[in-house]
Amino acid sequence: MLLAVEERGSFSVQWKGLYLGSVGAALNNEALKSLNITHILVVARSLNPAFPAEFTYKKIEVLDSPDTDLGKHFGECFTFIDEGICTGGNVLVHCFAGRSRSVTVILAYLMKKHQMSLQSAMSLVRSKRPQIAPNAGFISQLVNFEKSLQGLVST
Repeated sequence: MLLAVEERGSFSVQWKGLYLGSVGAALNNEALKSLNITHILVVARSLNPAFPAEFTYKKIEVLDSPDTDLGKHFGECFTFIDEGICTGGNVLVHCFAGRSRSVTVILAYLMKKHQMSLQSAMSLVRSKRPQIAPNAGFISQLVNFEKSLQGLVST
């Protein structure tokens, strides 16, 4: 079930149990706990888990570069997100600014797990976090991912 737009500091709800944010969100221990965040997916090379004793982390070490192959990590990201949600917790996916790398993972997750087109997923995420801006290389990877899922390309 889709949740209404909800902003809490630098967090935005994207789907039931799934939050998108920046490094600021990941450093806000009080907010993480109040939102029942149990799992944190870090999609950045230079950021390390802030509270490793308190949350379950997975780190995908990638740069925000059009040449980065983020798509090769989608499967492990989806598994981690599902683990967090299936155990009754909530999951924060973040990168540095919460605009490109983490957004790309969220978009791919919505496309795969909720059978959304890229265009629909992008509209949904943008409605909740207007500042999203996946780099051109990530957009290309998402278009190819959509082709592999649906055999279609959004126009």
